[in-house]
Amino acid sequence: MSDDLSETTPYTLQREDDERHAFWADTVADRILERDPAEPIVIKGGISPSGVPHLGNVNEIMRGYYVAEVLRERGYEVEQLFTADDRDPLRGLPRKLCDLEGNLVDLGDVDAGALGRNLGAPYTDIPDPFGCCDSYGDHFATIIADSAAAVDVPIELRSNTDLYESGAFDDVTRHVLENRERAREVLSEYQDTVDADGDYVPFNPICEACGKITETVTSVDLDAGEVGTVDYRCTDMDAGDQTIEGCGHEGTASIREGKLPWRFEWPGQWQILGVDFEPFGKDHAEGSWPSGQDVARNVLEIEPPVPMVYEWFTLEGEPFSSSAGHVILVSDVLELIEPEVLRYFFAKDPSRARDFSIERLDQLVDEFDRLERVYFGEIEADEDEQAFAERVYPLLVEEPREERVRLPYTFAAVLGMTDDPDLREEIARREGHVPEDAPEWAVEGALARVEQARNWARRTENEFDYELKRGEIPAHDFDEATEAALDELADFVEAGGSEDPEELQGEIYEMARRHDIDVGDFFAAGYRLFFDEQQGPKLGSFLAKVDQAFVVDRLRRKR
Repeated sequence: MSDDLSETTPYTLQREDDERHAFWADTVADRILERDPAEPIVIKGGISPSGVPHLGNVNEIMRGYYVAEVLRERGYEVEQLFTADDRDPLRGLPRKLCDLEGNLVDLGDVDAGALGRNLGAPYTDIPDPFGCCDSYGDHFATIIADSAAAVDVPIELRSNTDLYESGAFDDVTRHVLENRERAREVLSEYQDTVDADGDYVPFNPICEACGKITETVTSVDLDAGEVGTVDYRCTDMDAGDQTIEGCGHEGTASIREGKLPWRFEWPGQWQILGVDFEPFGKDHAEGSWPSGQDVARNVLEIEPPVPMVYEWFTLEGEPFSSSAGHVILVSDVLELIEPEVLRYFFAKDPSRARDFSIERLDQLVDEFDRLERVYFGEIEADEDEQAFAERVYPLLVEEPREERVRLPYTFAAVLGMTDDPDLREEIARREGHVPEDAPEWAVEGALARVEQARNWARRTENEFDYELKRGEIPAHDFDEATEAALDELADFVEAGGSEDPEELQGEIYEMARRHDIDVGDFFAAGYRLFFDEQQGPKLGSFLAKVDQAFVVDRLRRKR
């Protein structure tokens, strides 16, 4: 192993011997430029398109994007590449898949038998189970490309299969095979299954008989054929807790008819694509990265790119799982929030673990709205928050425009309880959330959040997932005590008592007690008046967000 491996730690953002910037991507850009890279500077990410490309997979795209944008700001030409490791073999059957529109389906809803028959085959050799793309690999690579486009990140997708078939991998593959003894020696320090003095050959041919990738190469002849060949035997492949059986066929394959093992393929990509920087998850930091930089320096004889390990984030406190269906796609998220809010989530420090919570999505939106207000000087902030807002906000939006209007997310959810777009705007203006002189584009943008917040309420079935009956008063039959209590509550709201949701909630309880009404029955009366239901959201919080005049009149049973 090289003695200088410690010099390229992947924990770029955790080092404390450098000047700290307001934005982490500036720190990474400094590290890249220390190497005086040739232009275009190449930033890369990658994914094995084994199943549903979810929000967690976008982590790598967005981290690379911010570094690319910082470098572009400094006047450098930058390419952001993203490799689809689509010559990898299918090692198991996922329980969930998704179509190009992002709709999750169970494995039983597609031709699972076709997938089962192709275990061990490259993703690009497996038919698309939805029948809309050229292959299984192409299907899921298309979704990741669409996800990047949805958040306005211009990536250039590269297929590993295309790189092999076009001959782009020829030189790297030949070099690794020519130096297979050294390659074996290096890899043996990281994989117990590889004997430094054994007969391991770092190449995985595709069996011409059954189409599966095999790991057993019996001989190498780099002078044969156009680019060199290997002889192989199709043997079993270990795939987690199962074994994918080989067919036993013995044959010969060109070096374009197979692939390098991942620990050689990844450094091979760096050489072929001229990669200067690559972010990756913490799993690679202690696994593939140490061997990758060793292979780069001591087998390929190149310098590895600047690395950056990022922490994973969870979904509702649990790890993402494509196979179990615990995922959310970018297309789903963008039905709930604006793209700039999602971009803000990824602009946060990647060295800290975070949770993406759909249940608490209003908190993320509130954070973004605060950042925006800090940027425009509308609220006070400390020095660090101000510096972060000034640095990052222009990277989140297409164009900073002070005239923009943002409705508070939960207020937008309240407006979503009615279908009438004119009424939504009327209430938003009446409550002071839309200025009289707001330009039309700003009003349209503000009201667009109403549909997003409404989708959020329906997806989470939260306190805003109700239909407010703003037309006719729902049928009701209250006794005198309840009517008197409702009238008194209307007086309280009219006098300004609805400004504090908790105070209003407490007053509802006290009102019931003062009139000797069962508390549950009094709340039910409120739900009947506003929703024509027996139950509903936390009433005080809800009434505090609805326009006062309507609340007062409805409590008095006037409209």
